[in-house]
Amino acid sequence: MSSAKAGDTVHVHYTGRFEDGVVFDTSQGKPPLQFVLGTGAVIPGFEQAVDGLSVGDTVTAEIAPEDAYGRRSDELVLDVPRENFPDDADPQVGQQFAMTAGDGQQTPVTVTGVDGETVQIDANHPLAGKSLHFELELVKIGG
Repeated sequence: MSSAKAGDTVHVHYTGRFEDGVVFDTSQGKPPLQFVLGTGAVIPGFEQAVDGLSVGDTVTAEIAPEDAYGRRSDELVLDVPRENFPDDADPQVGQQFAMTAGDGQQTPVTVTGVDGETVQIDANHPLAGKSLHFELELVKIGG
């Protein structure tokens, strides 16, 4: 039986949990996640956990922040003038917006504070700084 290697299209069922056991994402009840191994389509720790598995194998992987969404960075928490938001926007804590950089690339940001004419946004990935635990099952190798 062959094992998954870089360049293979793999189909994986997964359940992702935080350290406290709370599920943050799962493929159960849906088609398995399909991606090409070794292309960076998923976080590095997820790829490493799948690499070498054979169809039917299951594994539990603990993925440190460095191999997931990185560490949180205080530099990505910014205070921006309210006037930088569209006229029809009413920024509220918890809302998400897309911030456009000078090169046109969009980054999702979350509003973390509103104070008069200043809006605090956080451009960290919501899972940044968290250790993630995945239960994985390789269900298929190939298209």
